[in-house]
Amino acid sequence: MTHRLIQMAHRGVKWGPVMHCRVRCGNLRIFSAHDYDMAATDGAEKGNPKGNSMLRHSRKRRVFSLIHRLWWILLIPLMPSFVESAPDADRPNVVVIFCDDLGYGDLGCFGHPTIRTPRLDQMAREGQKWTQFYAAAPVCTPSRAGLQTGRYPVRSGMCGFGYRVLFPDSKGGLPPSEITIGRMLKDRGYATHAVGKWHLGHLPQFLPTSHGYDTYFGIPYSNDMDTSKDAPPWREQFADPKSEYWNVPLMRGEKIVERPADQTTITERYTQETIKHIRENRDRPFFIYLAHNLPHVPLFVSEPFEDVSRRGLYGDVIEEIDASTGRILDALREEGLADNTLVVFTSDNGPWHMYKVQGGSAGLLRDAKGSTWEGGMREPTLFWWPGRIEPAVVMDVGSTLDLMPTVAAISGAKLPEDRTIDGVDLSPALLRGEQSARDQMIYYHGDEVFALREGPYKAHFKTKTDFVGQKEPKVHDPPLLYQIDHDPSEQYNVAAAHPGIVKRITELKRQHEAGVKRVPNQLTIR
Repeated sequence: MTHRLIQMAHRGVKWGPVMHCRVRCGNLRIFSAHDYDMAATDGAEKGNPKGNSMLRHSRKRRVFSLIHRLWWILLIPLMPSFVESAPDADRPNVVVIFCDDLGYGDLGCFGHPTIRTPRLDQMAREGQKWTQFYAAAPVCTPSRAGLQTGRYPVRSGMCGFGYRVLFPDSKGGLPPSEITIGRMLKDRGYATHAVGKWHLGHLPQFLPTSHGYDTYFGIPYSNDMDTSKDAPPWREQFADPKSEYWNVPLMRGEKIVERPADQTTITERYTQETIKHIRENRDRPFFIYLAHNLPHVPLFVSEPFEDVSRRGLYGDVIEEIDASTGRILDALREEGLADNTLVVFTSDNGPWHMYKVQGGSAGLLRDAKGSTWEGGMREPTLFWWPGRIEPAVVMDVGSTLDLMPTVAAISGAKLPEDRTIDGVDLSPALLRGEQSARDQMIYYHGDEVFALREGPYKAHFKTKTDFVGQKEPKVHDPPLLYQIDHDPSEQYNVAAAHPGIVKRITELKRQHEAGVKRVPNQLTIR
């Protein structure tokens, strides 16, 4: 009990001689306030300009001290229930903001010349900008499975060829045996909330509420699915998108509350839902997984963001997401939770180039969504935790696979021990400036390893461009080799100069594949 009271004192707010030690339980707030100057020698109590004798001041102080001690003696037996429900440094809040098809070069702080992202730029200045951070896969469903479980999606059957993602007629989903970040943190006493795109199965047994989340509000798959029979040809659909062209459902829990979802307000409603959870859970630790449906096509914005960006409609979408992120950070500050909340901003895969100006930019990186070139999996990523994370540009390697073990480390949650976890704990890098524990990244296309990175070297065993222009993968024997730190655009093959490195990475690929136990492909179940 004593150590909890000491923690509370350390978290108290001090104004000169006054210390407020705050304990919350629901709407009940108890303050212990010594509103007098213990060091006073002039006989004047604080707030009494007339003063009193030293004797009277001393007697009053002794009487107050006795009453105060008795008050604490009576209160202490009731303290455990208060303390257990109070936010504490042992269980910080976590918010993950996950975009859909955001390109590496789509933010101002990552170099875009005509998309304004002042709030994300500010987040980058106040936190950490990771320049070599990877999604778990180059397309939606497997990427989300990797983030949620800390495991390459091949281990859960959430990737494959033919069907590369789940569709409205899919009967599969993330298996109940998989443990998500939500379930892990729920077991640690967190309130857990999923907002936005899920895309890990739309049937009840696969929804967030069956995977450790207390609540769910969002569209269960991509916003371009369930095309209405009355919609115009697909080129016209995306040239002038309207919500009624796609019969996607908006769900709360396991119930459909709107169909088709009004996508013009979807970012705004996701933002409001997230802020609501922050305010309602300010007195207990929470985890919020906010997965935007955008900037995946079709593109939609709410009225205040129409025609505001020099980048056109795509820029409007990004600028609304930027404003949304800023409002979420503001809500954390307003509730006094900013210094006890880790916020992560990243995306599921690269931009969708086949939609041209309605897709984003991978910046200097090669290719885009759907490919294992850098542009398909390297994502613009920010970490924000005022007072805990030193502002920095981090050039070490990280991945969405690492979010689960990192969150486990900072929250005291228990990682599953009965399965392979491919993620690593990034907290030493985030909090102490140590080198990232991740030295390798494996690039899956479907359920096959196409590339593998170790340190600054990346070997391509097969390559395939994003979604158009190449029907079959191209096999490379010997593999292509790029020094990614020197050549992030993957233009200069250096395999001939480094045969030993090619041999080593080839052996790492063999070892990894030998350790993967194949499970049923969830994407093909109909």
